[in-house]
Amino acid sequence: MKIRPINFAYSILLIPSLILLGCSTKSDNSESMNEKLVVTDYAAQGILAKSLPEIATAIKQQEITSEALVNLYLARIAAVDKNGPTLQAILTLNPDALKQAKELDELLASGTIKGPLHGVPILLKDNIESKDNMATTAGALALQNNITGRDSPLVSGLRNQGAIILGKTNLSQWANFRSENSMSGWSALGGQVRNPHMLDRNPCGSSSGSGSATAASLAAGTVGTETNGSVICPSNANGVVGFKPTVGLIPQQYIIPISASQDTAGPMTKTVRGAAMMMNAMATQTPNIDYTAKLNKHALQGIRVGVLNFAKGGNAAILKQFDSALESLVAAGAILVNIDERPQSPENFNKSSYDLLKYEFKDGLNHYLASTSPEQVNTRTLSELIDFNIENSEVELALFDQSILLASNKLESLESKEYLEAVQLVQKSTRKNGIDKLLIKHNVAVLIAPSGPIVPLIDAINGDVWPNDWPGFGSQAAIAGYPHATVPMGGVKFIPIGLSFIGGKNTDADILAYSYAFEQHSKRRLEPKYFKSAEQVPVLNKAMKPLSK
Repeated sequence: MKIRPINFAYSILLIPSLILLGCSTKSDNSESMNEKLVVTDYAAQGILAKSLPEIATAIKQQEITSEALVNLYLARIAAVDKNGPTLQAILTLNPDALKQAKELDELLASGTIKGPLHGVPILLKDNIESKDNMATTAGALALQNNITGRDSPLVSGLRNQGAIILGKTNLSQWANFRSENSMSGWSALGGQVRNPHMLDRNPCGSSSGSGSATAASLAAGTVGTETNGSVICPSNANGVVGFKPTVGLIPQQYIIPISASQDTAGPMTKTVRGAAMMMNAMATQTPNIDYTAKLNKHALQGIRVGVLNFAKGGNAAILKQFDSALESLVAAGAILVNIDERPQSPENFNKSSYDLLKYEFKDGLNHYLASTSPEQVNTRTLSELIDFNIENSEVELALFDQSILLASNKLESLESKEYLEAVQLVQKSTRKNGIDKLLIKHNVAVLIAPSGPIVPLIDAINGDVWPNDWPGFGSQAAIAGYPHATVPMGGVKFIPIGLSFIGGKNTDADILAYSYAFEQHSKRRLEPKYFKSAEQVPVLNKAMKPLSK
């Protein structure tokens, strides 16, 4: 298989009044692209339209209770995710969220604040365990009863700072490591996640539900996971901030694995400051680092920024947004350094990087399945999972196969010579001879490029059909295990596009600071319009019809 960005992961209630919904259903009479358009308006209103830091401050200052906020989010989920546009971004809701919110309100009333996230509702991607009464499923039928009673360390960190786990988000099944012909954002349990900007467009994966939910204001923040693109791509596709930290800063215990050498969780929020606040809670391996400390509008002043011209692609619309982003960087004080030559990779790099994932997936999944309760999970090995999917093919294999599971299961142990050589080759290529080399040779502190393509249509017949000209350098950062942030830089015909900031190992606080400074000078995040298709965009609708006589 030709290795292209496959975006591997690591991917109710009765409706109250419109005030509680946090959205309106009035006609939009505003002018858009010189044409009038009447659509149902699902835009978030009031507190739900705010960013995570603003919500945290409102709770702390007792402008709203956590209980009231949870009720608002539950009502909005009912109105927008389960009904209305039917985003299908939420897989499970925490039945104890309101109880936990009341307890946190009581603590606050008594003068006790657990931390900066006190009372703030957060959604987890459904491959991350929490001790709440919710299964951790990876979207798969085989794990539908996998209630473990365990908190992943990142979840413990969020709780320790006062966050409420509101529920679990839908995802590309098995974090998009099941088939080479998969559909990003689809799982057997959750169906197909929809992109709130344009409902028939790919939400990207595998953290598709987390990206969609953040953009649609279904929680103050969400957690995604990435192996190769699965935080960055859905953040780019849904027009939000996504941060993939240096591998190892956030422990991966009790997260359904793909790759021990590449997996990491990461925050997905409306703003960089929100992502940094979540990092403070989730990065339990660096408890003495405050990821918000360097956030400053002037953080880019005098900073040499490497512009990866070789990774900007050839799409004219994306290049226009990228050029505008460069202007914002200059306005922020950055010194732009053009980098035109892509680092050369060994001839067998693609095969080795893909084999590495398959080796580690087989080993990691077998260990994970063995750690679950046999009373709740009957599939105890990868081999048994493959058989289970065949037995339940009408559900599991209705859209695409399990070719990656089959290929992974054929491989040997992590002691094999092929695996050990693959690890050495791909890490040296992306670290010493890749990102590190670019940073040192050009004397730059950070590398930038577009975060990805304009997302294509969801295609249930062909699976994902991505453009051949894929911009960005995120795969290198993922394989190297280095920090990577994406920040909205505008859009193309209402489809969001992000700007990537990539740095060396453990430069996470700096990458967040540079991202923040750009964000403050650009402020180009798009609010979702919930178009059913591109033909709802007035100028496009007009062009699709015969010329009037």
